[in-house]
Amino acid sequence: MPESDRIFSREPTKVSRRESSKLSYLLYEALYGPSVFVKVVYPQLIILMAMFVSGAAIFSYFEGLPPLDALLASVSTITTIGLYVPNGGNFLTLNRTEAGLLIAMLIVSVGAGASILQDTVGSVVNGELARGEVEKKLIERLKGHVIVFGYGHLGRYVAEKLDEMGLDYVVVTRNPQIYDSLLKKMLVVLEIEGHPVDALKAAGIEKAMLVVASHADDPDNMVLVLTARKLRPDVRIVSVVNDPNLVETSKIAGANVVIPASVTVGHLLALSAVTKDLVGIVFSETIGTKEIAQFTIFKHSKLIGKGMQEVAKLAMVIGIVRNDSVVSNIFDPSFRLQESDVVLVLGDPSNLHSLEEEAEAT
Repeated sequence: MPESDRIFSREPTKVSRRESSKLSYLLYEALYGPSVFVKVVYPQLIILMAMFVSGAAIFSYFEGLPPLDALLASVSTITTIGLYVPNGGNFLTLNRTEAGLLIAMLIVSVGAGASILQDTVGSVVNGELARGEVEKKLIERLKGHVIVFGYGHLGRYVAEKLDEMGLDYVVVTRNPQIYDSLLKKMLVVLEIEGHPVDALKAAGIEKAMLVVASHADDPDNMVLVLTARKLRPDVRIVSVVNDPNLVETSKIAGANVVIPASVTVGHLLALSAVTKDLVGIVFSETIGTKEIAQFTIFKHSKLIGKGMQEVAKLAMVIGIVRNDSVVSNIFDPSFRLQESDVVLVLGDPSNLHSLEEEAEAT
């Protein structure tokens, strides 16, 4: 495995314990699942309870049963348990009025029971039973979290990195399939319908530390930036734009950082022709576009034994990795480069190419 791969494949230090962990999700689902079930079927439950009481009144009036016995007979009849049979099972001599009332009671009760079963099965199959309350309670507990709008390849990458860093986040998407798939992974996700103002409020923007606009469509990102800035003038907003002409427009709309996705990728691909050691790129209004590269010091390199002052003539050194560890004292006058050191530098393509030749010189 290359040196850089070993360095960056290490598990990052956890910044905080994610409140939206799977354990929390399961806990809230267990706590609020029953209450959500009642909310889904409470009209049918009320009808069913009314039928139980009506049946008790029928049996008490026509059969002369005490109230508690009448209620037991009613529940037994409606649920088809069969503990009690009206008129001793002789339907031929059963009071016609009682028979009519019992038929109506049973029809209504069966309909209510079937509706309860249908709503329950539908809610469970579609994952709608407890997830609304689970998301609401989890988001209420979040503070200093990240709101990620859009879950395409960029949004997915953002979420994965936030997971690695242990940061809380809420994903907001328009795609029902993505919404359902993330719910199955027990992630905190909201499905946006219409204007993003409601989704931002539901995602807890009042306590969020960052909003990331990573939709595939620039207009969606622009509307999101404007809305987020209006709701929270102090929140940090990072937006992706596919059209580089919209960079300034997005900043005017309120984005703190605007990343031109197509320009970034194109820049990296083009610079790969200049140096094979390119690992990143920096866009800055202050210093312009700079490249980040890494170079391994080979056995006969001219840089062996030299200090940072010599290397700094070619590029700005931002780090040295030695034996898989970042060296902390590289600006100490006594520090010298050794064979197999990995040098991370920031510079322009021409200088990086010169440094690359120096590092590999034999």
